[in-house]
Amino acid sequence: METHGVLAPETADEVRAAYEDVGPAAQNVTRELAKAMEFSREEYDDRVTGEVVETARDALFANLLEVHSGSREEFGDWLADYDYEVVENGSDDVDRVAWHVVPFENTVVTASYQNEPAAARGTLRRIVHGKYYRETLSRTAD
Repeated sequence: METHGVLAPETADEVRAAYEDVGPAAQNVTRELAKAMEFSREEYDDRVTGEVVETARDALFANLLEVHSGSREEFGDWLADYDYEVVENGSDDVDRVAWHVVPFENTVVTASYQNEPAAARGTLRRIVHGKYYRETLSRTAD
């Protein structure tokens, strides 16, 4: 079993704190990209909107989420120690699985893969960010 990523928030409050922590990095990345693309000050002000920075923040946050990957047997062995609802994505006919735990939802989300673990991790991160974290962030922000 392999583990990638650094964020494994256990509560909605930890999600909000981690998301806030990546805000300055998202602003910096956005600014540096605009500089590398040689945006003028006016173009920067026109094109780099709050929505653009928020998209960068979402992408950074999602890509930092902790994902485990391994064989189906390794996943089964890992899961035996927990009582999570399993939300599967992909095919049962492939040998490997990536998974991410959303403990405050008592859920583990999986994405199956055969030969492309990095692609599976990316897909899984987009799924869990869109389905669990974005909703949690909007609830927490209220």
